[in-house]
Amino acid sequence: MKNENTRNTVIFIVCTAAILLLYQIFVLGPQAEQQRAAALATRAEQTVDADGDLAVPNTAPAPSAAIFTEDRTQALGGVARVPIRTGRLQGSLSLQGGRIDDLFLTDYRETLDDPAPVELFRPQGMEHAFLAQFGWTGPNVVGGVPGPNTIWRLTGGSTLTASTPVTLTWDNGQGLRFTRVVSVDENYMFTLTDTVANLGTAPIVIAPYGRIERQGVPETLGKNQILHEGGIGTFSDGDGYVTEQLKYGNWAKTPVQEHSSVGGWLGITDKYWLAALIPDQDESVEAEFRITDAARYDIHEARILGEARTINPGRQITETQRLFAGAKRNEILSDYEKELGLPRFIYAIDWGFLFFLTRPIFLLVHWFAGLVGNFGVAILLLTLTIKLIMFPLANKSYESLSKMRKLQPQMEKIKAQFKDDPQKQQQETMALYQREKINPLAGCLPILVQIPVFYALYKVLFVTIEMRHAPFFGWIRDLSAPDPTNIWTLFGLIPWDPGSVPLLGSLLVNSGGGFTLGLSVLAIFYGFTMWLQQAMNPPMPDPVQRQIFAWMPVVFTFIMAVFPAGLLVYWAWNNVLSIAQQYFIMHRFGAENPIDDFIARLKNKPA
Repeated sequence: MKNENTRNTVIFIVCTAAILLLYQIFVLGPQAEQQRAAALATRAEQTVDADGDLAVPNTAPAPSAAIFTEDRTQALGGVARVPIRTGRLQGSLSLQGGRIDDLFLTDYRETLDDPAPVELFRPQGMEHAFLAQFGWTGPNVVGGVPGPNTIWRLTGGSTLTASTPVTLTWDNGQGLRFTRVVSVDENYMFTLTDTVANLGTAPIVIAPYGRIERQGVPETLGKNQILHEGGIGTFSDGDGYVTEQLKYGNWAKTPVQEHSSVGGWLGITDKYWLAALIPDQDESVEAEFRITDAARYDIHEARILGEARTINPGRQITETQRLFAGAKRNEILSDYEKELGLPRFIYAIDWGFLFFLTRPIFLLVHWFAGLVGNFGVAILLLTLTIKLIMFPLANKSYESLSKMRKLQPQMEKIKAQFKDDPQKQQQETMALYQREKINPLAGCLPILVQIPVFYALYKVLFVTIEMRHAPFFGWIRDLSAPDPTNIWTLFGLIPWDPGSVPLLGSLLVNSGGGFTLGLSVLAIFYGFTMWLQQAMNPPMPDPVQRQIFAWMPVVFTFIMAVFPAGLLVYWAWNNVLSIAQQYFIMHRFGAENPIDDFIARLKNKPA
């Protein structure tokens, strides 16, 4: 009766989970998408503050329907441009608005097989345009101030490099002269120094602004629950600084979010790349995340409006703003955080809620990789380090499991003796544990401790760019992607793509190189080590539970096949070390184990 109840409970849980999953996919998902579309369609475009104060100009395109070109040259044409050439950046800035809207990261490729550099910024006119622009706002200034459509004049330098800045100028014809010096360092930091001279006869009031704009959200962004992509910023809150993350979905629900801050930074982040506005850290700013022109271009903006300042006749002021536009490498972000006093800039990397584990694990893996020159070997060394730290706890756990396995005949005897009295059976079993000084829960402790480490390493592999395209050995060319081998191609021996077959293609959903119903070499090895380690543990007393645990290695082999290869390397190697440790402890206590049984069968096998 007890076994039947347990089986019914398991069936109920599985059916309930399946119903909830189907309800989420076919009911809640479409409803949420319809609500989002309705909200975006009815949202009005806003260009000024409700109080009529100084506001960042809006640059929403004029057409009533979105029209894009796939020709980058066409999108770039029409206005003179200044080339950008550094060791890590390539592109151009437009003299219209002084926009930085054409930028590639030359250290990185889109894919391992694609030599093209990663595109960060994309000019207006192309789908999903992405750009940064700086200017001034002053609604009562005669002659105007430079804004999104101002045509600047190049007066110094011809190409922006890490050693040669360029100078732009603009005169409003009414006594205001603007001079902008744009420089960039050897990494990803642009510095824009604006000097405004009042040559007129009346004082004027203006304020600087910076804005990052993304038109629409590409399909590849904002879909992963474990990763933050969208708006991000660090703002002062009276007691210090706090980092805010605004996922695209939540951004759509609350299209305007404002923050007042002294210093800080804000921008738009992808998995590996970041565009961030950085004001002077002593300046009071109004920061804002905003969605405008939702019905046409769905423009996502991160904005900063600086302090208004008065410029008297015959005087001038200088304002410095910065733009980070590049890869979120830990050491680069850390250096900028120290050099510029940027609060929590390293948290542009999504370390997750276990940041106190994730970041140290990353730093340790990175340090090991620096010693051995291979991130895969570094993961093996990290696993060994964690096993050494946990050695005393694991030893006690395996000792308990070995004693329980040795007591298996006595436990079976108790079950047979009290088969009609489950309560008495439980009492006698616990009494046996007490006499032998065994803690039946001790075997769970290493697994429970490993769970946060497993999650933290997963985050490291998933979000840090240092792991992106990091090779191991042989066929594993990217530890951050799934093992590319697959049982459907006989692990690479058959040169065909199973995803191209209509029937298989609908079942084998490609997931970054792996398949949801696929089996890779690493996944099979991981499943084997999981089965062997489980076989060395005492069997579960309940038959239903025993069946569930027997199938777990098979189920997890399929589940883990789509995880990053580096995670499988860690977990399989961790299983191997655990098996070795458990084997020696079982030998010490004289407990039977499947390895000895297998060796004995080989020795007794006739030639």
